[in-house]
Amino acid sequence: MVRINPEEGYKRNMLMTNATLLTNAPDVSADDYLVLGLATCFYKEDGEVYEVKIVEPIPSAALEALVKGIPTSYQLAFATTLGDVLVGETPKMPALFPETAQFSDEFVYRALAAVRTYKRRLEAQSHIPVGTSRNDFKYSIERKRVLNASRIVTKEDNVKQHPHTHQVL
Repeated sequence: MVRINPEEGYKRNMLMTNATLLTNAPDVSADDYLVLGLATCFYKEDGEVYEVKIVEPIPSAALEALVKGIPTSYQLAFATTLGDVLVGETPKMPALFPETAQFSDEFVYRALAAVRTYKRRLEAQSHIPVGTSRNDFKYSIERKRVLNASRIVTKEDNVKQHPHTHQVL
């Protein structure tokens, strides 16, 4: 099993006090609806590619796309409340997820953002009732989600334009 290096931003525990959480997000409460997904991701290290399980918040628009059958790296989605996931200063891993799973980068901030999306689209909450999970998505890892991938832009990446593109005719 590969543990993601906390220095690279992928942490199992993101520290934040409840006071700070409430100060920065007065519009959310512990009872607000939240969906967490278990995603199969990959991590490159020393030329090797390792599979890692990541728990991350799923916003309402993404959940609605998953329900419509778009291929996804999510094995399952679990509906809960914000208060069940954030306890004290650390995110709490729901028992449904494997012990080897890790929280996504900036989990707390992403959870707050996802909560807000469900507050705007209340009908999205009907896809998965609180306390239940869903795993009937079109699971695929054909397109691998590499967490620490870096894109190096080269001259070959430039789009070739027709010679008359910038000429006034």
